[in-house]
Amino acid sequence: MRRGRGAHGYDSLSGFRTQQSEPAVPQGLLKNATGTNVYRLNVDPPEEAQQAVSFGGSDRWWEQTDLTKLLLSSNQLTTLSEELRLLPALTTLDLHDNQIQSLPRAIGELQELRQLSNQLRALPLELFSLALLSSLTLQHNLLESLPPELGQLTSLTELNLSRNHLQELPCSLGDLRHLQKLSLEHNQLGSLPDSVGRLRLLDCNNNQLTTLPSSLAQMTSLEQLFLRQNRLTLVPPLPSDSLKELYLADNQISTLGSEQMSGLSVLSSLELRGNKISTLPEGALPSTLTRLDLSNNDIGILPPTLGLLPNLTVLLLEGNPLRGIRRELLNKGTMELLKYLRGRIKVVFPMSCVQLLIFLCPLCSSNKQAESVRDELFDAAAGHCITSVNFSKNQLSSAPSRYTQVPPSFGSIRLMIFPFSNNTLQNLTKLRSIILNFNRFKSFPVVLYELGNLETVLLGNNQVGSVDASRLQALVHLSTLDLSNNDMLHVPPELGLCSALRCLSLEGNPFRTPRAAIVAKGTDAVLEYLRSRIPAS
Repeated sequence: MRRGRGAHGYDSLSGFRTQQSEPAVPQGLLKNATGTNVYRLNVDPPEEAQQAVSFGGSDRWWEQTDLTKLLLSSNQLTTLSEELRLLPALTTLDLHDNQIQSLPRAIGELQELRQLSNQLRALPLELFSLALLSSLTLQHNLLESLPPELGQLTSLTELNLSRNHLQELPCSLGDLRHLQKLSLEHNQLGSLPDSVGRLRLLDCNNNQLTTLPSSLAQMTSLEQLFLRQNRLTLVPPLPSDSLKELYLADNQISTLGSEQMSGLSVLSSLELRGNKISTLPEGALPSTLTRLDLSNNDIGILPPTLGLLPNLTVLLLEGNPLRGIRRELLNKGTMELLKYLRGRIKVVFPMSCVQLLIFLCPLCSSNKQAESVRDELFDAAAGHCITSVNFSKNQLSSAPSRYTQVPPSFGSIRLMIFPFSNNTLQNLTKLRSIILNFNRFKSFPVVLYELGNLETVLLGNNQVGSVDASRLQALVHLSTLDLSNNDMLHVPPELGLCSALRCLSLEGNPFRTPRAAIVAKGTDAVLEYLRSRIPAS
């Protein structure tokens, strides 16, 4: 009797042995399904590749199904056959990291092609007949020019031309009306065409640009602009209502236009390091900034009003010959530096009557923040042509009732940062921006719902508990809404229907939904989430 078996031949250890079974899928069926395999000719060892691919008449795997993706990257290909036309269903063709210097004319017959990555010296004109092509990657090539036929690729949403030898671009680039991302870094461009489309991202780092077209200011969808390491001496014209990130490091900029810069209503990140800036004009920077890099410039004195930027959390100043600020203060970080600058603010009443800046913080003899506006402040302002007033960072819980007669200049100002009485605000029909950060408002000021031209409302660091989303939807120009660090327990889903919103700040509120992970993804993710929570009618 063998060990482990009973008297009748019963295997007493059968429960501990691995059971052998037939394959769930017959081998014959697997062999006939080779048309669905993915052949990794550039990864598999040669012997495995030979076993996997057969070109015999009885195993014509390429005829089993229409091939849609052909990935031939990282090989040593020098040419591509005209027989490429035999793959009419191709949507993706990846040829990068090869030695191909030109494409076959047959590329023009792949009318389903949507993505093309390659490495070339020349482009066949047939390429520009691909009406459905949405992504074209031409980085790391030796291209010196592009034909005007580029404008025929009207379905392009992404175009990568980085790391070539381009010195100019065809004017037809402006015909790519669906183009959203354009990468031009590491070329030899001295200028851009008058129109570059309706981009969301434009990367021109490491070129030789000295100016940019004035049409750049009309690109109402542009959110990110990269202009590092060029030859710019002035800040170029910029879109004021959409630009969120601006990178101008390592140029030759010496001055900042205060009116131009402060008008960037949604700008959150500004990089100016490695330039020749010596002074920062009062009120030169937008209040929406969260990150400001001024490293390695020639700045000797910081304007105290820099401390009033309500959202600034990162301020980089290394490499500047700063005077009057101790090194130990700089080492304490951004918040301490901003606090120090706020403490140096003085009330200014210019006799020129061009602009009156009123800052309440130092008006209290006890150095405490103001809970109300003193009458002598209005008496001192009488007769002046007021264009900008700032009462942020106080403890106001209601708008002051004084100043019921509105000067004519208020009707057309670009920036308005002052909590006037409701009667006064209703007269400001052209008001576009109001800043009420760091006060004690317990509710969203009702009068703001009536100001149809509002583009920016900053109510961060108050005690606001709720907003009326249906009334906010009537503010069709509202692009920036800051409700961070308030007492909101609930975010109404209808807020997602505010179609003009590009910057929504909700951080620091005690609501449970949307979750912090969604809020961290940014405005688009939050609005999409809110819309998904709207009950179906």
